[in-house]
Amino acid sequence: MDTLAHASSVVVRSSPEAVYDLVSDVTRTGEWSPVCRACWWDDGDAPRVGARFTGRNEVPGRTWETRSEVVVADRGREFAWVVGEGFVRWAFTMEPVEEGTRLTESWEFLPAGIARFHRVYGEDADNQIAERTRMAHEGIPATLEAVRRIAEAG
Repeated sequence: MDTLAHASSVVVRSSPEAVYDLVSDVTRTGEWSPVCRACWWDDGDAPRVGARFTGRNEVPGRTWETRSEVVVADRGREFAWVVGEGFVRWAFTMEPVEEGTRLTESWEFLPAGIARFHRVYGEDADNQIAERTRMAHEGIPATLEAVRRIAEAG
């Protein structure tokens, strides 16, 4: 099985604050994510630590929703959230560079998520974890490229 953490970066010709404002608007996630088709803030919230949002994910043959909690909301630096009860951590970090902003997306399958998969999937847990890992490894570059395109378009 591949590592249960992955990150990749792209340079965006935009300021770190503008990139943060884009990626922290979870209602726009469906514009760039290959799996998450829509997100909405629970209880009319906003990007702040402790805020919760729901995401609707779709892959061929399967649709599901997740609830996430924002764990870092540092404008121009990092926007991060944890899915479920500490199952997976996703983050966007921004670093100023000469050309604009180095945007990094990271993903980590956390111990609580691994334990949950073993409870839910039993003997098939390792296969299910490997599939989610593959999806993250493939999805992160696609997401970053789409965010870059959107940010640079205006």
